[in-house]
Amino acid sequence: MNYYPVAKYHFDLSGTAFGAMVKPGRSDELRHAGIIDIQFKRVPCNYPGQKVTFHVEEGSNAVYLAVLVEFEDGDGDVVQVDLMEANSGSWGSIWRMDSNHRLQAPFSLRITNESGKQLVANQVIPANWVPNTYYRSIIQY
Repeated sequence: MNYYPVAKYHFDLSGTAFGAMVKPGRSDELRHAGIIDIQFKRVPCNYPGQKVTFHVEEGSNAVYLAVLVEFEDGDGDVVQVDLMEANSGSWGSIWRMDSNHRLQAPFSLRITNESGKQLVANQVIPANWVPNTYYRSIIQY
């Protein structure tokens, strides 16, 4: 999705992505269609037996941490994620590390869904965390 004000919700897809969706023999027609109206409906996610999981993304390191929240069940979209470093005692939702400050694990994460319900995964990312790794919590909506 780009940031041009085309519509409240829209997708920008590459020619390759369009080509993967098209009927055989019509790829050029779809690639040159321009803006196409789409309809969608949000649906609740159901992950029976799963717990909220945090994936530390590839490229994360001692001064940069990117985390993807997965398998949050049911009650709406996650609208905020806060992180607490070890021994800090305070939550922060925006992390930009442009200095030599080393993050202090283990990390706790607090997620808030659109109805305002919060869940806390205490020390879910351990002190010896590594990039491209999943850390399962014991929490779920």
